[in-house]
Amino acid sequence: MQTAGIISQVRMGSTRLPGKVLLPVAGRPMLDYHVARLRTSGLPVALATTTLPADDVLAAYAAEHDLPCYRGSESDVLSRYYEANQQLGFDVVVRVTSDCPLLDGPTIGAAVARYLAEGNALAYRSNVVARTFPRGLDFEIFSADLLALAHRRATTAAEREHVTPYLRAQFAPAGPVLRRDELCPLGDYSAPRLTLDVPADFEVLRQLIGTYHAHELALPELLALLNAHPELLALNAEVVQKTA
Repeated sequence: MQTAGIISQVRMGSTRLPGKVLLPVAGRPMLDYHVARLRTSGLPVALATTTLPADDVLAAYAAEHDLPCYRGSESDVLSRYYEANQQLGFDVVVRVTSDCPLLDGPTIGAAVARYLAEGNALAYRSNVVARTFPRGLDFEIFSADLLALAHRRATTAAEREHVTPYLRAQFAPAGPVLRRDELCPLGDYSAPRLTLDVPADFEVLRQLIGTYHAHELALPELLALLNAHPELLALNAEVVQKTA
């Protein structure tokens, strides 16, 4: 039987909002909400951080919260993922980033079930190529074989830093990778921004979690909450997503 698990990349050294993953909301660090939401997927969760001293606090967090933690390169995140999975031994890897405190665990779990049922090690399944989920509910699923392929062949700095650009460049029919899109079942919600990158993002998430308890909501209820508060989403609507 194939094993699947979630590896979340995390570091303290964000350029636009340093230490963002440990910023407190309602008495808890943002990372708490991220991990708790991921655990509702039913899959094992691990952290992949860097060897920098600034990230010692994240290794300590992982130990305190019973999370496997691998420490690797800061800039070559692809190698960090590959080496982490060499240690963890997942046949199928779910890649997420720790600046997404409202990721939906059941959605990820269901997507992984579809991946495993297909049984094709050349498949890449995600909700980030065809975007219909809010930014901040992002996940990618690929086999250990594809991760190893990317690790061997990706050469550019962007391919190494952002982990999956090489795989996406190999989508069929030009290459061997089979693209599988996960679409939001309730329509196009690609406009709302639920990721944590700048202070305006933090304010949106602070209110969603602290006032409206968004971290306790299933996906339909979370999307309904977003519909009900367009004034809140307007706070970070003009933020330009960092791509490099």
